[in-house]
Amino acid sequence: MAIHLKTSRSAADRAEDQAKIRATVEAILADIAERGDDAVRELSIKFDNWDRTDYRLTDAEIRAAMGELSARNISDIKFAQEQVRNFAQHQKDALRDIEVETLPGIVLGHKNIPVNAVGCYVPGGKYPLLASAHMSVVTAKVAGVPRIITAAPPFQGKLPSAIIAAQHLAGADEIYSLGGIQAVGAMALGTGSIAGVDMLVGPGNAFVAEAKRQLFGRVGIDLFAGPTETLVIADESVDGEMCATDLLGQAEHGPNSPAILLTTSEKLARETMAEIARLLKILPTAAIAAKAWEEYGEVIVCADDAEMVREADRIASEHVQVMTHDPDYFLANMTNYGALFLGPRTNVSFGDKVIGTNHTLPTLKSARYTGGLWVGKFLKTCTYQRVLTDEASAMIGEYCSRLCMLEGFVGHAEQANIRVRRYGGRNIPYGEAAE
Repeated sequence: MAIHLKTSRSAADRAEDQAKIRATVEAILADIAERGDDAVRELSIKFDNWDRTDYRLTDAEIRAAMGELSARNISDIKFAQEQVRNFAQHQKDALRDIEVETLPGIVLGHKNIPVNAVGCYVPGGKYPLLASAHMSVVTAKVAGVPRIITAAPPFQGKLPSAIIAAQHLAGADEIYSLGGIQAVGAMALGTGSIAGVDMLVGPGNAFVAEAKRQLFGRVGIDLFAGPTETLVIADESVDGEMCATDLLGQAEHGPNSPAILLTTSEKLARETMAEIARLLKILPTAAIAAKAWEEYGEVIVCADDAEMVREADRIASEHVQVMTHDPDYFLANMTNYGALFLGPRTNVSFGDKVIGTNHTLPTLKSARYTGGLWVGKFLKTCTYQRVLTDEASAMIGEYCSRLCMLEGFVGHAEQANIRVRRYGGRNIPYGEAAE
């Protein structure tokens, strides 16, 4: 049985926090829906101290932002985006339209059709997360989305040059300097100056995540997102410093980011906790990471690899770093995770920033039923059918007629019957099943 050496904040406390966020977001979205641009501007001033006549960036502002970056900065952004683009293209190539003749004269098919308009949120309140532009805009471009707009908040009272460059280089059609609930609300609902979109994607803080949840249905979303989560699965093949570094590397995202160590070695568990205490004295982002570790960190010791798999699937973490003697065992046996990082040579930061897989991943246990953002999220797989011959229409119509009457759907049955009469020459009384 798994032993918990460290536990996190209770589920009840987390639910209480979420209830407060839910009420705040609901009121703000209602205001945006009613007052449009006026509400968005007031909210931007209130939450970001940011006021503009037009929140869409001009070509001159985009060029100025690009000019503030060094050639190395631009080259690095392009490199990261090329890795994301390359993997997304391979994913798209695995999808194909189909058309098959399933019975003589009956043709069925499907087409993969891109969503028409997507709004990509790029967070930047605490950190300018330009990588989120790669993950959303580049992937949507590969999918073939015709209109892609982005929104990112100001950073420390200024336009965030690196984020703007990333959005532009990724191929965004419209770039807005807006953050938080007002950004996703404006993109989803539309305002006088911002045409609404069909789908929202991208990570954000708890308020952005809740706004996306409440907007789902009016628009599509990529995921129900929560705080960044990391799970390190390790054994004696690695040391405490490696485990501690990988845990704190994700805990710095925010004060409510879960970071969990799962191990078969109590010795490694205690070494990792000691290393975390040491690193928190020198980590520049320790104020955030320490709070996350204190309130949301966990350490769990398991009997063997099989028990670690069971615990990992129960936790269903967004990121899972596997550093054991046999990482492939977890690849073969785990079922609930956002992304796996196999072996000590890789890590979550590679996935977050540059390696090419998408970093927008399921949180809050949603890995039990979905994967992360990928090119397929931007595609609608839509079916069609075609009946080529009179004989085929009459034949399938007879089956349809009887099945409809079995359910009591007489009008449905008549849709079939009229074709049996016309194309099959059958005399079926109105409102009766074909015999």
